[in-house]
Amino acid sequence: METKKMTFTGVEDMTIVTPSKWLASLVKESFLNEYQVKVINNGIDLNVFKPKKSDFRERYKIKEGVKILLGVSFGWSYRKGLDVFIDLNKRLDKSKYVIVIVGVDKNIILPQDIIAIERTSSKHKLAEIYTAADVFINPTREENFPTVNIEALACGTPVVTFRTGGSAEIINKSSGLSVEPDDLEGLMKAIKDICKGECISTETCLTRSKCFDRKERFREFVELYKNIAGYKDKKI
Repeated sequence: METKKMTFTGVEDMTIVTPSKWLASLVKESFLNEYQVKVINNGIDLNVFKPKKSDFRERYKIKEGVKILLGVSFGWSYRKGLDVFIDLNKRLDKSKYVIVIVGVDKNIILPQDIIAIERTSSKHKLAEIYTAADVFINPTREENFPTVNIEALACGTPVVTFRTGGSAEIINKSSGLSVEPDDLEGLMKAIKDICKGECISTETCLTRSKCFDRKERFREFVELYKNIAGYKDKKI
């Protein structure tokens, strides 16, 4: 820590960029608080993550009317909330809901009525799964600014997440709900409220996802660099 402090303090004209307001607040509480902090959210490719039709429901024999609750991670653990899905599965009415988890490896053992899907490197396949889901659930206990939330929104799927890190910053009232960490009752209520479809729709989720277009986020970085480097009147 002392080495880091010596390296990063006293640097002239340094701006620290964080992807979330939560992380920016931590920077301001650290030894780096002498520097300007700029929040530039993570972005995704909206040409890839968008609503895509597929035979996902038929392939996994999910009956019409049963709500698909989706979780996606490339490293499932307690930190990512795998145990929350297992507990949630015990409480759900199986005639109304089914849990689908993506990113499962051979070391993870899940109840048989949870649909487990192995990790995939195909963004197009992920987009199909996001689109098929009715609710995306992110019960993460430690997070910065998870792009999986954005990917779900970009495919028209509302998000329910714990209020940890910057995860809840991604959604607004028209695209998802957040609950306190480990609040299973609150989580179930949020899922049921979203499934009623009264305030959140595919369209409102898609509208929210446009706030995280990676092209616009890249442009923010370029503009920041131009301002710092004195290139305000030049094209880069």
